[in-house]
Amino acid sequence: MSHAQSMGAAHAVGARNSDATDGTIPTNTTAVETNPGCPLMPTYGPPSVMFVRGSGSELFDRDGKRYLDFLAGLAVVSLGHSHPAVGAAISEQANTLQHVSNLFATEPQVEVAQTLDRLNGGGGQVFFCNSGAEANEAAIKLARRYGGHGRHVVISAFRSFHGRTLATLHATGQPEKHEVFQPLPEGFRHVEFGNADELERMIDPSVCAVLLETVQGEGGVNPLPAGYLEAVRKICDERDILLMIDEVQTGLARTGEWFGYQHWPVRPDVVTMAKALGNGMPIGAVWAPKEIAASFKPGDHATTFGGQPLATSAARAVLRTMEAMDAPATVNRVGGELMAKLVDVDGVRSVRGLGLLLAAELDEGIDARAVATTCLSRGLVLNAVTPTALRLAPPFVLTSEEIDEGLAIMGAAIADERSTTPAKGH
Repeated sequence: MSHAQSMGAAHAVGARNSDATDGTIPTNTTAVETNPGCPLMPTYGPPSVMFVRGSGSELFDRDGKRYLDFLAGLAVVSLGHSHPAVGAAISEQANTLQHVSNLFATEPQVEVAQTLDRLNGGGGQVFFCNSGAEANEAAIKLARRYGGHGRHVVISAFRSFHGRTLATLHATGQPEKHEVFQPLPEGFRHVEFGNADELERMIDPSVCAVLLETVQGEGGVNPLPAGYLEAVRKICDERDILLMIDEVQTGLARTGEWFGYQHWPVRPDVVTMAKALGNGMPIGAVWAPKEIAASFKPGDHATTFGGQPLATSAARAVLRTMEAMDAPATVNRVGGELMAKLVDVDGVRSVRGLGLLLAAELDEGIDARAVATTCLSRGLVLNAVTPTALRLAPPFVLTSEEIDEGLAIMGAAIADERSTTPAKGH
């Protein structure tokens, strides 16, 4: 069967009545909301679209409608949808070796660990898990093991996002997300993002680590201010505490460097990553220099599925492909073009971010969530990262023509939202 035929078959299988009541998820939002048989818990709200296939920067729903993807599954499918090298790697591995547990090593696991170590400067070791939250959970445990009894506190920034497990939720600097899950695990403090003086004042003998994002993604796509990371590195060195960098969203060339921290002359003690590493396969990882990684002893931490062959074979293909294409250079080129054109969109007040992780701040009075909803209805996938800003994190394979097409849809959606917004004071 040809690729086109297989895609057509997939579409035919998915092409069910949009008003289904058999427990399947309809394409239409209203139908989902009124469908008592929807099998998904309401943690994300009603799904508005069911996608059935994708290629590169394009997605297709089960009605055959085409969408441009400017979100890449929340910065996950950086090489684009259905990348042939990743698909071939998963298929071959699935027919070779699927799982043996971490009591044993596998070839793709070892190669991926070696590559990640090299991209982080060498001299380190890697722990594999299944997601970004798990990577940050492992980093927190590593920091506590390194600090020893009595040194267990991790300091992170307000508006940060580090995961949804109980510990990583508390590390996340968004108190509004904490309340309904209290009591949360103790040992976390939050400081103003970018304020080194406040950070230093918060450190006492109980602190074992600082956990930071180089660009706050969920917090609004806010890069670290100039000089801040260097100041934090100095503070951590003076106090013998770990500097841990959350690269779950920013890692693997998303910002125009292999890792976001590499925009500054700083080497962290721990780096966490996930998202783009598997281009859609669930995988996370933690890197640390060997002398810090040695804080973990056999039995201190584990996960059954972390680093299993299917996931690491996908990651191996991702890393090989990214290195062959010089992903950081590609991101700087595509991201530079996207930013240059984005600032010229009528209704965009400013643009911030790094590489292909950008936020478009809209003019006063324009509802970013309404704009995102209109964009989706017209075939453009992005999201409102704040009530006033849109997040764009497209695949690295985005073309100039797709940039122009997507921004035309976005500009028209902004214009429509502006036309329906009452004038200030009315």
